[in-house]
Amino acid sequence: MRPRIALTVGDPAGIGPEIAGKAAADARVLDICDPVVYSPFPAVAVEPGLVSATAGRAAYDVVVRAVDDAMAGRVDAIATAPVSKEAFALAGLPWRGHTDLLAHLTGTPFVAMMFESPELRVVLATVHIALADVPRVLTRDLMARTIALTARELPRFGCPRPRVAVAGLNPHAGEHGLMGREDDEVIAPAVADCRAAGIDVTGPLPADTVFVRARRGEFDVVVACYHDQGLVPVKLVAFGRSVNVTLGLPIVRTSVDHGTAFDIAGRGIADAASMVHAVLLAADLLKRRVEAGASER
Repeated sequence: MRPRIALTVGDPAGIGPEIAGKAAADARVLDICDPVVYSPFPAVAVEPGLVSATAGRAAYDVVVRAVDDAMAGRVDAIATAPVSKEAFALAGLPWRGHTDLLAHLTGTPFVAMMFESPELRVVLATVHIALADVPRVLTRDLMARTIALTARELPRFGCPRPRVAVAGLNPHAGEHGLMGREDDEVIAPAVADCRAAGIDVTGPLPADTVFVRARRGEFDVVVACYHDQGLVPVKLVAFGRSVNVTLGLPIVRTSVDHGTAFDIAGRGIADAASMVHAVLLAADLLKRRVEAGASER
């Protein structure tokens, strides 16, 4: 049976409606699934490229509707176009984006953001917080839970025995306390906890080389400490081909590797490549889930 995959349009003032429509009409998508585009209902009047509370609320309502349908089995997966965190805030919504919103809507206590690409996989321990707040938020428990979730979820992506690397927070992974103590006092103990639990994990490793090592095949995934530490390398080597996946959800959710692109909204020139890849990955994850279920019976 062909899967039904919801394509949410994201912020209606951004490029989301355009790339969702293009992806839904793409031959590669139509070959493997039945795409269903989720747009604001009723339609809202927004100005392309303009951040607004109206657009933020409309984007939120669309996500809620898609998640309700996924949880009820009316669609099999969700691929999301980008939302605006600023528009969410203007609408009075407390979530910073899809990841924490999806966790709330599905009642999931712990999730993580992963970017999947042919060249590199990266999971983020912290996401949309100020860089100055990272050392405070990055606790031993948070890092251990992120590593454990990563190891548990990677078999879905064709890594039955995942090799996990953890990037250090500080330059040279702190160099034994010379450039910060978080690597020795927070990250290393979390890695030790996970190794004791049977996880193949190494770290903390200097962030300026760990992504190169992973790309060369030494590791299957890198757990990064903060947003730009992880996303700069993956977007450098695979922008437009990488896919954002929420780990830990009871539903399959994928997304694009870019933002709302308000600067080109409404001009008909947006590249839908990442949205297409997001739908293709969602379909592949569904197929793997079905195959895994069949092998267990």
